[in-house]
Amino acid sequence: MSAVPEFPFVAVVGQPALKTALLLSVVDPRLGGVLISGPKGSAKSTLARALAEILPRDAEGRRPSLVTLPLGASEERLTGSLDLQRVLADGEARFQEGLLARAHGGLLYVDEVNLLPDALVDLLLDVAASGVNRVERDGLSHAHAARFSLIGTMNPDEGELRPQLLDRFGLCVEQAASPGVAERVAIMRQREAFDRDPRAFVDAHEAEQAALTRRLAEARERLPDIVADDDIYERIAERSEAAGVEGVRADVTWHRAARAHAAWRGAARVEREDLDVVEPWVLAHRRTAAPDDNGSGSDSGAGGNGAGEPDTGRGRASGDDSRKPAPDGAQAPGADSQPQGQWGAMPPVAQSSVSTPMPSLPETTSAPKAAGASASVSSSRRPGRQVGRRRDRRQSEPTAPAPRPDWFATLVEHRGRRPWRRLCYRRPRSGQPMLHLVLLDTSASTLGRRLLGRAKGAVDALARRAYAAREQIAVLGFGNDGIETLQPRRRAPRDLLERLDAVPGGGGTPLREAVRHAARLVRRWRRQDAGLQVRTYLITDGRTRQPLSGLPPLGDCVVVDTESAAVKRGRGRDIARALGADYRPLAGREAGGWAST
Repeated sequence: MSAVPEFPFVAVVGQPALKTALLLSVVDPRLGGVLISGPKGSAKSTLARALAEILPRDAEGRRPSLVTLPLGASEERLTGSLDLQRVLADGEARFQEGLLARAHGGLLYVDEVNLLPDALVDLLLDVAASGVNRVERDGLSHAHAARFSLIGTMNPDEGELRPQLLDRFGLCVEQAASPGVAERVAIMRQREAFDRDPRAFVDAHEAEQAALTRRLAEARERLPDIVADDDIYERIAERSEAAGVEGVRADVTWHRAARAHAAWRGAARVEREDLDVVEPWVLAHRRTAAPDDNGSGSDSGAGGNGAGEPDTGRGRASGDDSRKPAPDGAQAPGADSQPQGQWGAMPPVAQSSVSTPMPSLPETTSAPKAAGASASVSSSRRPGRQVGRRRDRRQSEPTAPAPRPDWFATLVEHRGRRPWRRLCYRRPRSGQPMLHLVLLDTSASTLGRRLLGRAKGAVDALARRAYAAREQIAVLGFGNDGIETLQPRRRAPRDLLERLDAVPGGGGTPLREAVRHAARLVRRWRRQDAGLQVRTYLITDGRTRQPLSGLPPLGDCVVVDTESAAVKRGRGRDIARALGADYRPLAGREAGGWAST
């Protein structure tokens, strides 16, 4: 049974900017590939796979291949491993090439690259930096060239990409949210024709595909002769500096992309239009400063449609940032007075942090608590006692995992001969990674009594502890009737205070949405790294009218109650019960509960 052919590159409707960016990555593979960011169903994967069918052949007449890296691939499958058949048959240890070796000189494609496990990301970073894959294992040492164009697709709604890998992509194209009616009709007609007779559909576009392949080959031959005037270098440096990019990789990539575009359009030298076309793709994932309005830089680039026709527009998804008032009432930012009314329509109010030490927390467990575990307490507890569930220290200590046999090492040890005298085991990991996920309530009710400022100080104290322990942290703010990423998941920074102080407070309290979003993140992170330990901190004053029933469990979770009044009007304890979480007050008479375990 013959395989179904790939949908032709030239037959994809629309997406001119993405097509041109992919073609430029073929003209100059040193660009580092293309990251395609967009919603589901926007032809990201279709174009990436179709690109392999138009790659020019090498000197030996072979067409470079497109190798797909599955999210569930093992490290051995990516880098290579032992040839078991040779070991068993001849008793000789031989290296068996992995996906990196197969992708050499071609394309390495990763769908949903933002969900790639950290272990595979680390391997990709090493190889992308050196162009060489080195494998040392069980007495074997092997190295081979591994230079490829990395093509990745991702849906930004499903999480961010690690900054180190993000910067390795030369170009990033952000696709529009949805096409227009006319384009939708054209897409349906094309797809219907392809599904009816795939082979006939591909044959009908064969001539156009072949013409595109020839043009790519000609552009590759023309590329070494492309020159750039001195003012081109100056413009690149000035615009990169204005965009606030870190390092000079953006400058080098911009110059290479401009030369590739000049070669693609058949020119002999780089012109300003080449800079303008590739600027949004070079800076989309590197820009840290908002584009200026004085015309010194271009924020909308021109693309090309496969046939080389220019197209303006960056392809960024546009959305309505307006927010509706939350259903729960928010409190006024006065110190004592708390008038009634909805504060969701008022502009956010800035409140700087207040130095608040983060006392000791419950010990981290090796496994999350069971969903629905009760955090309720008897009303007879005295003030100042812990209000959460007391843990057994012996049960909270993580147990060492059972050693896993290493079959490769065992085969090498015995040279394929049986019976085996002993088994070899994998070396245990030095420790499981730890991630602190903070949900920070930034609604208007936290502005009174400087609750938000004290909460920011506590988050900064937690970040400093995580930094000292070389642990990871992620901070989400929920308030102003929305959820905002204040600190993406990464190694805890030395100082988080400046970023936290810039976060305003106001609006309603979307607590349910924040908890659900956090639960999705935790599930995704644990799929990426099964050994990851995640502790979630929900820091809130409990002022919400949203129902608490049906909240998804967050596993190892601590609810930090920021309300400091003697008579609490919030629902901190109720939230902790609903989540099966530990309850801790941030300050006040019950602050001693922090230190209890």
